[in-house]
Amino acid sequence: MGVVTVSEDLQPDAEWKRLALAALRRSGTAGDDVGPDQVEELLAALTYDGLRIPALQTASSADLPPAGLPGRFPFVRGTRDATGLTAGWDIRQRHTAPDPGAILADLENGVTSIWLTDWEPSALDGVLLDLAGVVLDAGDAVAETGAAWFDLLAARGVDPAKATGGFGADPVARGRALDDTVALAARCVAEAPGLRAITVDATIHHDAGGSEAEELGCAVAAGVGYLRALTDAGLTVEQALGQLEFRFAATADQFATIAKLRAARRMWARVAEMCGAPEAGGQRQHAVTSAAMMTARDPWVNLLRTTVAAFAAGVGGADAVTVLPFDHRIGRSDAFARRLARNTQILLLEESHVARVADPAGGSWYVERYTDELAHAGWDWFTTIERAGGFAAALDSGLIAGRLAATWAQRRENLAHRRDPITGVSEFPDLAEKPLVRAAAPAEAKGALPRHHYAEDFERLRDRSEGHAPTVLLIPIGSPAAYGPRVTFATNLFAAGGIAVTTERGDGPLGVVCVCGAERDYAEQLDAVTAELNATRVLIAGRGDVRVGGNAVAVLTTVLADLGVPL
Repeated sequence: MGVVTVSEDLQPDAEWKRLALAALRRSGTAGDDVGPDQVEELLAALTYDGLRIPALQTASSADLPPAGLPGRFPFVRGTRDATGLTAGWDIRQRHTAPDPGAILADLENGVTSIWLTDWEPSALDGVLLDLAGVVLDAGDAVAETGAAWFDLLAARGVDPAKATGGFGADPVARGRALDDTVALAARCVAEAPGLRAITVDATIHHDAGGSEAEELGCAVAAGVGYLRALTDAGLTVEQALGQLEFRFAATADQFATIAKLRAARRMWARVAEMCGAPEAGGQRQHAVTSAAMMTARDPWVNLLRTTVAAFAAGVGGADAVTVLPFDHRIGRSDAFARRLARNTQILLLEESHVARVADPAGGSWYVERYTDELAHAGWDWFTTIERAGGFAAALDSGLIAGRLAATWAQRRENLAHRRDPITGVSEFPDLAEKPLVRAAAPAEAKGALPRHHYAEDFERLRDRSEGHAPTVLLIPIGSPAAYGPRVTFATNLFAAGGIAVTTERGDGPLGVVCVCGAERDYAEQLDAVTAELNATRVLIAGRGDVRVGGNAVAVLTTVLADLGVPL
């Protein structure tokens, strides 16, 4: 076995930079004019919040404020101490229809609480309401939902003090008055301390295209607005804090999710400290696998996305986790999809033992630094919202919508250029996939902000191609070894728009042609090959947008138009 040695005249930091620079030069990423001191800048990644993520983290990266202990202020390391490890987090399954059979099946097979976006009392027939937590989505009917729930508890003979869950009220985000929500919160404090009236739903900002720090800043700003309303109505700070749950999106970017949840707790603990109740500032977190990252095409890949996201949510310290079924984008999820969703969490808890360690990411220089930088970036956005008059005013003025729209525009551009790849959609699409069929899901209530899906532009192209069988002719030049990589690249690129490829020329004029070859063969043969083509459009693989980093959405849109595929 070989031994790696470090030159005596080089420090380890300098040695890795020298080796990295050599690799960058071999790949063509760095020229001879680039020195070792520029290596870190070349390898660093930039987030949508403008945070620079170094390629190598060292102890000097972690000169940060103390994260504290699990279950203790500032709650960076979680709201549960070591005594809560064996229980893990709350496995919360989402239901969009009042189906008693499906709800009981979930509860009997590992789910610990139910989240109902549409409900009626009969939906909970057979459910032991003093054992299973139930979270409702009160929507605009806060007073009616609260009254119906307390009536149901009374009819079932359940002591309200034993009920757990909440009402999911988030009127500020919906542009509604707070009066009914404040009254419901006061009733919960008086009669049912295990129920929370308010859910600060930050997933709406994520779904609008926002970044991690924007999601955090909006959540804290909305939470502070609720604290003001509740304490103005006579609740103590501690009581008001206890009436809030925060809902965040968990994505397949596992480290961003871990750091976001840790940063959210730090930020909220700071708010509680400023209100004079630091020990009551343990933020109750509900993490939901991102709806924005889910795809309707090749939906099986969603199983992988949600597994990574659920892992990150658990490692990040979420109190409750909801895994959206893999067919979420297609319609109403079936029993098989719901079973896989709940078993994803059960496996993480019971086979992978993710919850057996308190804050497993704690101490990682990368995670600790990322947490700190996200907390600062989120706090900056929160204070910007506060200076604008608070969350409701910033929402009404368009400040929040404008900021999120700008981030979405940047994200959409990266998606179009496939710098943010989507497996099965923008990368490695399967033109032969058999579509899944599901019953239509209830329409989601429209809010003040738009809802985006990362795959939406590519999926619109696929939908446009459906039933038209658009085809591009590939013309390889040179040897198979030379043109092979670009043929593969072009095949996958066109498939992302639902466009097949062929190398068989037909009779008569050609439609869209893509020439594929190595640069040395282009220099010798390209002009002669293209001169004899009678085609609507000639594309060259490796040039223009038909290249790595090119605007795939733009070139696919043009090709479909050239092929006569209607909008």
